[in-house]
Amino acid sequence: MELKLIKDQIPGELYKILEKDIIKLRPAQEKAIKKGLLERKNMLVCTPTASGKTLIAELAALKSIIEGNGKAIYIVPLKALASEKYKDFKKRYDGIAKVALSIGDIDSSDSYLIDYDLIITTSEKLDSLIRHHAPWLSLISTIIIDEIHLLNDAGRGPTLEILITILRQLLKKAQIIGLSATIGNPEELSEWLKAELVIDNWRPVKLHKGVYLNGEVEFE
Repeated sequence: MELKLIKDQIPGELYKILEKDIIKLRPAQEKAIKKGLLERKNMLVCTPTASGKTLIAELAALKSIIEGNGKAIYIVPLKALASEKYKDFKKRYDGIAKVALSIGDIDSSDSYLIDYDLIITTSEKLDSLIRHHAPWLSLISTIIIDEIHLLNDAGRGPTLEILITILRQLLKKAQIIGLSATIGNPEELSEWLKAELVIDNWRPVKLHKGVYLNGEVEFE
């Protein structure tokens, strides 16, 4: 699917930014759009690394922000990843959305975030923000959960599961988008999220499997 085919479905200022780098959408992106991504349906996207999952989330978040539906929050497991996403999003979308990074003091409600549109944070920080009753939380219309397979992680899993459960109760109309390269039970998880399931195996570089022995690799 070429990007120009969805030109009428996304805000003009967003399209102008995307068309600088994108001509054709990747398979997972096309599937998500056909399953209602731009109609604010919940999505669970399970595709390989570098297959275009992040852009799926960006399309939903920026469309909602520009159209005045509310803020978007992007949840990641690590502070380093949050900082990376912040730099990427600020560079790309500065001018059409105010991007903020919230990964610091867990004893603060970060009230200044009421002035920002796209907020990148960690699950632990967001849990703290909820406990401190941050007033701007009610303005969130898009929830993006990166590396959602960590629900199965012994350390971070319980916090993430409780966090998602609370957000679903607080923000009943928010669009939820879960992203992962590895989910063992995608059908079950998508049912729990009441989300459309997008599964695709396309990757930008073909993956070859082989066995290395005595200086030689024998591929399957």
